[in-house]
Amino acid sequence: QVQLVESGGGLVQPGGSLRLSCAASGSFFSINNMGWYRQAPGKQRELVATISSIGSTKYADSVKGRFTISRDNAKNTVYLQMNSLKPEDTAVYYCKGVAIAAVGDYYGTIYWGRGTQVTVSL
Repeated sequence: QVQLVESGGGLVQPGGSLRLSCAASGSFFSINNMGWYRQAPGKQRELVATISSIGSTKYADSVKGRFTISRDNAKNTVYLQMNSLKPEDTAVYYCKGVAIAAVGDYYGTIYWGRGTQVTVSL
């Protein structure tokens, strides 16, 4: 079993910054792709940013130039640096990871964290 635990959410004023962290723990060989998704009230969950095991990144258009995703493979941790935050960034942010159980497990298993609330407001 694999656990993903997010941290770093909170209340911030527009224009401010936050850094989210997500640490993976449990039984696995490695963590492949990791990413951040968010869900605002009344809306569907949407992709924010993803990063591969070798550092290739992808961003939603709405966060390009403001958010930066990174990872520390030694710590099995992914980060999301969020700058120039806007009220429309308010949402629950979820971490997603693809855990590889062993050598030869080519597809892996998807795990989700429980989410961390980010609120951007005066």
